Amino acid sequence: MACFQSLAVCCAGLLLGWPALIRAAEPVAARLLVDNKGDRTMSIIDPVSNQQIAAIPENGVTGHEVVASPDGRRAFVPIYGNSGVGKPGTDGRLIRVIDLEKLAIVGTVDFGRGVRPHCPRIGPRNGLLYVTTELDQCVTIIDPGTLKILGTVPTGQPESHMLIISSDGRRGFTANVGPGTVSVLDLELNKLLKIIPISKNTQRISISRDDRWVFTADQTKPQLVVIDTAKQAVARRIELPASAYGTDVTPDGRYLIAALPGTNQAGVVDLSTMTCVRTIPVPPEPQEVLVRPDGTVAYVSCITSQQVAVIDLKTWQVSALIAAGKGADGLAWVSAR
Repeated sequence: MACFQSLAVCCAGLLLGWPALIRAAEPVAARLLVDNKGDRTMSIIDPVSNQQIAAIPENGVTGHEVVASPDGRRAFVPIYGNSGVGKPGTDGRLIRVIDLEKLAIVGTVDFGRGVRPHCPRIGPRNGLLYVTTELDQCVTIIDPGTLKILGTVPTGQPESHMLIISSDGRRGFTANVGPGTVSVLDLELNKLLKIIPISKNTQRISISRDDRWVFTADQTKPQLVVIDTAKQAVARRIELPASAYGTDVTPDGRYLIAALPGTNQAGVVDLSTMTCVRTIPVPPEPQEVLVRPDGTVAYVSCITSQQVAVIDLKTWQVSALIAAGKGADGLAWVSAR
């Protein structure tokens, strides 16, 4: 009888999952996602025509960042609130789930209280959704299928604003803005390993393709701080023409692209010499950088101009400007499959 029940449950699971299996075989087009915190919308961009296909209302005040599911069919947008980091304002408590085919919200994670959820990431090995929840001083782990909260990882610091995860999924690193620190997290044991002092204030975070270096931008000086991930300590500081914000590394690991809001530029750092080798003019107040997986272009969101600059990584020039929404900020990529 027990075997029969197990078989019935198994068959039922297969039947329930069958439409999803059929749907998963359908093609997914490459897309660029842009979170517009001024409009409270998420733009879907066709990267071939560099045109906005749709702007989806998020029904919340206000989202900053976005991540796409591995199958490219959904986007997750934490609703942070209407304040700046560490400043008075509303405390967001939701994550919106947007269907990229239906162009609509199809689910919501509700934390039940204000936690200021901000930076979402997908675990590269386990496929779980990780999101910084600043007011709880932790990273919250969510099942992206059931939208159930599975647990948390303490960061030991307030204002854990941005998160990056190593390619093996074992380590997480948060940029803690006000304290000016980086927390090192064990994502297998869900515990805090170390807090690394950076400066009086830091912003954004990225990681090298080989997981050897983590980069965060000192907000008190025009420099990028480089953390040795093996030693869990600051290894060096890279001088820049101006203070940086968002950064990303090219797929070949050769260069890091940094947004420089103060000078309306993108800086290019040669990672073999750890020096800034060129700057590229972009529209006012560049925020976030996303290098396309094929390594051909870098996208830079420019919050004041409501645009995304497209930088050709062969010519090192802006090849196009994409019209997005008001307050264009967070970026995410959906790969074609």
